[in-house]
Amino acid sequence: MAELVKRHRVTLVTSNAWESKRLTHQYAWVPPGVELVSIQVPYHNKMGVWQRVKAFSDFALQAIRKGKEIEKPDVVWGVSTPLTTAWAAARVAKYHQVPWVFEVQDLWPSFPIQMGAVPWKPVQRELYRLEKNLYQSASHIIPLSTDMGRYIQELGIAPDKITTLVNGTDIPATPVSASAKQALLHKLGLEGKQVVLYAGTYGRANDIPMLVEAAKLLQDQPKLYFVFTGQGYDEPLLQNAAAVQTNILLLPPMPRHQVFTLFSLAAVSIVSFIDLPVLKANSPGKLFDSLAVGTPVVVTNAGWTKQLVEASQCGWYVPAGDAEALAATLVQQLGNEQELAVMRKNAASVAQQQFERLQMVPVLEQIFEGVVGRK
Repeated sequence: MAELVKRHRVTLVTSNAWESKRLTHQYAWVPPGVELVSIQVPYHNKMGVWQRVKAFSDFALQAIRKGKEIEKPDVVWGVSTPLTTAWAAARVAKYHQVPWVFEVQDLWPSFPIQMGAVPWKPVQRELYRLEKNLYQSASHIIPLSTDMGRYIQELGIAPDKITTLVNGTDIPATPVSASAKQALLHKLGLEGKQVVLYAGTYGRANDIPMLVEAAKLLQDQPKLYFVFTGQGYDEPLLQNAAAVQTNILLLPPMPRHQVFTLFSLAAVSIVSFIDLPVLKANSPGKLFDSLAVGTPVVVTNAGWTKQLVEASQCGWYVPAGDAEALAATLVQQLGNEQELAVMRKNAASVAQQQFERLQMVPVLEQIFEGVVGRK
């Protein structure tokens, strides 16, 4: 967005949930020049199903009202999740009689349905119908993984209407220095340790219990230390584990620039999810942030991320939910420093070549200008 606003007028309609999650004022929440329209809707990861439904509905209705009030745009960029956000974008675009572009960050409603949040078959059918209607009404669709793009095509959407832009990252201008890493290790009491890092949401889908169990299995490996930073549903589980297990360090949520430093000192990071078919298609930001600083990644999705780390030799795959396999993999792989060095080099290379966010901006601009030109 920082690049887009240099050449385009950008208005961002979003909820105010970011205000309670803001961890630093060192950086602006939105780039200078972006007009921010903030909607007051309470939301947090520990909400139940009906609380989330209310929050999603309230936001969508207010977003439609705010969207109608703004100066007429040339194009509307609707980003899911949830699906109601894309629905609101479509309604605003229809009101202004302009095209809209649908960025699919997660597959909804497949995700909440497979998580068991929507057990009612008639409601499921209506949600799938809404999903397909939104794909059909969008002028262009941007899925964040090849697996998402394949799923959308299988619904009968023309391939030329779909452009996959895998979730990217910001490549640090200069690597974190060895002295800075050493200073942080000293501060955290982790000198001489190999850090196994999980940085992200502690959600129901992230298989945090499996990571806790793997750490428990590795308590006889004094060199390996699990570090967690983030927030979410399973935070109490991690707090209890950190209180009794000697190889778990639980840090508070950190601003993104500090998390980059954590990634850079880790021997490996973990991107874990429970075993659901829909999660094989997702595009987790922490994967790309880890690669950006040259830290290998362990993934538990048997989808495109497994293919990525294996083909690029920048990490490893272990089956979802298999704590014993994860523990064995960490012992084996982190004991091979020569292979780790190759993995670190490959991780940085694949991030630079494929996931540099600035490389995606011209493609986005072409999509927006293309749909506007077809009006």
